[in-house]
Amino acid sequence: MSAISAFPTEAPIVNAFTQEELSWTPWLEPLAESELTDRHRAGLVDASRAKSPYFMLLAHDPEVLEARTRADKDIFYNPVGGLPRAERELSATATSRHNGCIFCASVHSRFASSHSKRHEDVQRLLDEGTGADLGERWNAVTAAAVALSDTPVSFDEAEIARLRAAGLSDFEIVDVVSTSAFFNWANRLMLSLGEPVAPKAS
Repeated sequence: MSAISAFPTEAPIVNAFTQEELSWTPWLEPLAESELTDRHRAGLVDASRAKSPYFMLLAHDPEVLEARTRADKDIFYNPVGGLPRAERELSATATSRHNGCIFCASVHSRFASSHSKRHEDVQRLLDEGTGADLGERWNAVTAAAVALSDTPVSFDEAEIARLRAAGLSDFEIVDVVSTSAFFNWANRLMLSLGEPVAPKAS
């Protein structure tokens, strides 16, 4: 992997939270698609991710990338019980909004809006921050995400009690913890490797 550099991009950097689709540019050079071996392709899990500069950057360490991707898919796409998909995406959006990860917030806010049909509430979270009033169930999920993001050990009985009072089962609370914890880590990784930019004009 090359040393840290201003990996060239002509696209303007994005500095505001949005539900619009964004691009992302790395500060380190990702693998070229022509460099992928069978092990790299296994690490990507989905062949389509070879078009993503982020995943092609992470593909420098394919074993870690594969573990990361399979954890991500299980947390967000496992259909067996637990939190509705909309609220898994809400948790990821709240975590990303709190941590300042504009790219991750854009991706997961779109999913949250699509699955919940609550576009205006999701936009309020992006515009006003994690203190926005989204109704008690969503407020409880957001507050839990913030507690886990700030200092994980500060997430305790109070957050769990609030989630239960808002109607979440223990299985659903586990999903709040999983989505928030995963994105608390994922945000920090993405923020240290590049920045969001405006998408290329079609």
